[in-house]
Amino acid sequence: MPTIKLTRKAVSAIEPAEKPVIYYDESVKGFGLKVMPSGAQSWILEYRPGAGGRGVAKKRIKIGTPATHSPEAARDEATRTLARVTLGADPAGARSAERASLTLAEVVDAYLRDHVASKRKPKTQTEYGIVVEKHIKPAIGSMRASAVTPADVARLQSGIVRGKRRNGNSGKTTANRALAVLSAAFNWAQGVGLVPDGHNPTKRVERFRENKKERFLTAAELSALGDALNEAETIGLPYEVDVNKAKARNAPKPESRRTVYGPHAVAAIRLLLLTGARRREILDLRWTEVDLDRGVLFLGDSKTGKKTVVLSAAAIGVLEGLPRIGKYVIAGSSAGTEDEKPRADLNKPWEAVLKRAGIEGARLHDLRHSFASVGVGGSLGLPIIGRLLGHTQAATTQRYAHLDVDPLKRAADEIGNKIISAMGRK
Repeated sequence: MPTIKLTRKAVSAIEPAEKPVIYYDESVKGFGLKVMPSGAQSWILEYRPGAGGRGVAKKRIKIGTPATHSPEAARDEATRTLARVTLGADPAGARSAERASLTLAEVVDAYLRDHVASKRKPKTQTEYGIVVEKHIKPAIGSMRASAVTPADVARLQSGIVRGKRRNGNSGKTTANRALAVLSAAFNWAQGVGLVPDGHNPTKRVERFRENKKERFLTAAELSALGDALNEAETIGLPYEVDVNKAKARNAPKPESRRTVYGPHAVAAIRLLLLTGARRREILDLRWTEVDLDRGVLFLGDSKTGKKTVVLSAAAIGVLEGLPRIGKYVIAGSSAGTEDEKPRADLNKPWEAVLKRAGIEGARLHDLRHSFASVGVGGSLGLPIIGRLLGHTQAATTQRYAHLDVDPLKRAADEIGNKIISAMGRK
C-alpha cells in the first residue's frame, strides 16, 4: 500500500482503482485514507492494542470521511486515538460496544445536532426535525440503529401512508421525505462510525412515485394577471362584505369597496414572474444586493448558496420604479426602523389578484415555473434556463424539457410536408 503526505490537494487528486486501496500517511503511523472502487473514501487508523507486539492482531477503526473531517482534523483525531492506545485503551472494542447500543433515536438526534444544524438552512432544519419527531422516532426510534432492517423502514413508510390516508392525504410525499431524511442520517452515521459501514436499510426500500406539481400560466392568464396587478396598484381591487355581520351597515358603498395594494407588494409579484426567483429570494432581497448598472442581483444566500440573478429590462424597470424605504427592496411593515425585518409573505395580495384575474389553482411558486416555461417554449435551451433559475443540477431543469416543442414542431412539419409532397398534394 502506498505511503504519501495526506493533504487536501493529494486527497482530491486520488482516483479509485479496481480494488480497495489504502494510502497511508507518512507522518502518523497506521493513519490512512481508504479508497473504494466506487470512489467512496474514509479515514482509517490501524493499531495493535495492549503492548502492541507483533503477535497481537491489528485492529482498524474508521475516523470519518473527507466530507466530515479534513486531513488535518482526521490526523489530529488519529494522533489522540493512538495516545489512548498507548495508555491501554482499545478504541475498536469500545466503539463496537457503544455502536451496538445506540438507538435510532440517538443516531438521528446526533445527525440533527452535529450535521444538519451546521450544514442546512433554518427552514430545512425545521422540516427535518418535524419528520424525525413526528414520524421516524415514534415508529422505529427505540430500535438499535445497527439492527434496523429494510422491513422496519418499509413498516415506517406504510405507517405514514396509513396515517395520512385517514386525513384525506395520500401520504406518499411525506413518506418519501421521511425516507430521504433517514437515508441521509444513516449515511452520515456511517461516516462518523455510529453504524457499521454499508448499513443503510433505506436503500432497499422503493420510494413512491410522485406527481410533481407543475402549473404554468397561459398567455391569457398572464394577460389577466397583468390587468389585475395594474388595477391593484391604481384604483384597487374590489372586495366583498358579509351582510350578515353587524358591522356591514357601516361598510362603504359597493362601488367604493376597493383595496389599493402598495407598490412593493405588486412589485414583488411582478419580480417573481420576471426573474423566476424563489419567493424568499425576492422578499429577503436587500438594496445592497441590487446592481442596476450591470443588470443583476447578487444574492448572498439562497437555497443553493450564493447566486447571481440576471435581470431583464422589464425587471430593471420594476426596480427603478420602486420607492426605497429601508434596506429591503420589498418593504415590510417595519421598514425604516432599527429592528427592520423583511416582509413575511404575499398571501393576501396574491389571493386577491388571482381572484380578480379569474385564475384558479396557481401558487406563487408557479410564477417561477411560468418563467421557465416561456423560456423553454421559446427554444432558449435547458442549460440557459437552468442558469437563469440558479439550478445546480441539470436534472432539475430537465423537468421542463417537455415544453421545448419548437424543434419537434419543425421536425413534424418537415416530415409532414415530405409525405404530402410524395402523395402528390401541396
